[in-house]
Amino acid sequence: MEKRLSALFDPFLIALIATVTTASLLPARGVGATIAGWAADGAILLLFFLHGAKLSRQAIVAGAAKWKLHLVVLATSFLFYPLLGLGAEQVALRIAPAMAAGLLYLSLLPSTVQSSIAFVSIAGGDVPAAIGAASLSSIVGIVATPLLAQVLMGAGGTSAEQAIDSILKIGCQLLLPFAAGHFARPWIGPYIARHKALVGRVDRGSILFLVYTVFSAAVVEGLWHRTDLHDLVAALAIGLVMLAIVLAVTLWLPRTLGWAREDEIVWRFCGSKKSLVAGVPLAAAIFPAPQVGMLLLPLMLFHQAQLMVCSVLAKKYAAGAARV
Repeated sequence: MEKRLSALFDPFLIALIATVTTASLLPARGVGATIAGWAADGAILLLFFLHGAKLSRQAIVAGAAKWKLHLVVLATSFLFYPLLGLGAEQVALRIAPAMAAGLLYLSLLPSTVQSSIAFVSIAGGDVPAAIGAASLSSIVGIVATPLLAQVLMGAGGTSAEQAIDSILKIGCQLLLPFAAGHFARPWIGPYIARHKALVGRVDRGSILFLVYTVFSAAVVEGLWHRTDLHDLVAALAIGLVMLAIVLAVTLWLPRTLGWAREDEIVWRFCGSKKSLVAGVPLAAAIFPAPQVGMLLLPLMLFHQAQLMVCSVLAKKYAAGAARV
């Protein structure tokens, strides 16, 4: 029973809920909020440095021969999903306006890495291709997500000068530490490999601190006065519809095109997932802190839903009963 529960409920999500609860009851204010904001900027730098350091060049080129597969995964993540996000935003504006921007934001994010690869492995897909596709999505997302957020959500302003300032900020806060971490990998890679558990705790601890900071700012600005249970349920329902559409399309298209089962599995799992781990620091870097808490609520709900749905789907593939 314990194993089944841990498979369905991500322990990290439980930690996130506890962090949001703490921020709601004891938000950082005044000088504390200022210090937390500075520390949050440092946490973003650390996160992307570690992301770059953990990404091996073998992972980047893994499955590179399947470039068509990588392209369709990227197109699903950064073209098809955003189109669905625009539709979801319009629906949410009518039934849950507070969740509209968050639903659009989650549609702009890259795929997950670890969970996508794990599900592909369980389902019997092409694991090297999944490593390449998920890693490439993560890298492209550092640039694509902020640009899409600027175009579709007006993040960072709409004037040319504001756009340039936003791009420079993203470059300094995300791309430079990511590149620095990756180029430092020959020296720090062995340490990271030996201390994966410690690095993972630092990684997730930084994300939890970011969540506390942005939700504190949102709570001070009246987050829970603008959100109720109806909004959360509506966001979850709309997110599930988006996920169902992507899973249906990534089932129908590869079979229509005559793709191998192993490639179909990679497309479905890598193309349908959205990364909470990337979504938190990206939102904190792109948007003003008081806006971020509201933006992340739909993503947190979607994160748990996709894990549960994809877990069931992977097991069906493994059992040979997924062709429905």
